[in-house]
Amino acid sequence: MTRRWTAQDAARVLREPTAADDKYSRGVVGMRTGSQTYPGAAVLGVEAAWRAGAGMVRYIGPERPTSLVLARRPETVAVDGRVQAWVLGSGTDPTERTDAETGALREVLAGSVPVVVDAGALELAVGASAPLVVTPHGREHDRLRAALGLDAVPSDADDADREASALQSASALGATVLLKGAVTIVAAPDGWSARVENGTPWLSTAGTGDVLAGVLGAVLAADGGAGAPHRLGEIAATAAWLHGRAGTLAAIAAGRSEYETGPITALDVAAHLPFAVAEVLAAR
Repeated sequence: MTRRWTAQDAARVLREPTAADDKYSRGVVGMRTGSQTYPGAAVLGVEAAWRAGAGMVRYIGPERPTSLVLARRPETVAVDGRVQAWVLGSGTDPTERTDAETGALREVLAGSVPVVVDAGALELAVGASAPLVVTPHGREHDRLRAALGLDAVPSDADDADREASALQSASALGATVLLKGAVTIVAAPDGWSARVENGTPWLSTAGTGDVLAGVLGAVLAADGGAGAPHRLGEIAATAAWLHGRAGTLAAIAAGRSEYETGPITALDVAAHLPFAVAEVLAAR
């Protein structure tokens, strides 16, 4: 039976650093995101990965997003190297991607390091051998399902139907599916699933998906995804919970109370991630 993911569930997954940790053991996230056309996605994802507790963020991308990332977060390392998790595709367009970049992405997807596959890289997920979490919204999910030979999900599908379709996609892909929406569905290929329902309608704004990808990369890098087949699902659900809670906290800060919230931006969500992390750790 599907569970509703809670702060207590997330607390069992989220890793808290100890005095024995260094920046490498806390998790190094590699990000190949953003583009000349959509450079902001790189900034948002990198910001979120740092705010969610990454020990180090490596950013590999075109000149324009690289300069913006370093201006916003100078601690970011813009040199390729060892990572514990990758985030690919946010803010990219496959029709504009070079052959060299496609080759680099395919190499990552054929490796052993866990990968978050978002937006413009989703079409490369089919056939990948690396441990994957794919993060489509509804239309992207339909395109992914078409590539897998599955039918599109009806536009009027309820959450039970969305969950069933996500489980089917996860089984066909052999990867964890995080299906974004007002209720986020996480489905693992072994049949495990969870729903994350702690967000706010104010999260429906540009760039928040890029923030979610960065959060997921940070949580994944800290954990590594070892253990049960559905461990990646638990990590994905935890990242979605942190993202939803950060959005809610940002909306409360923009309003006058928990009941009188206000509009937010993606950077507002990233800025409130440390508070969401602190809530989860307190839930222990």
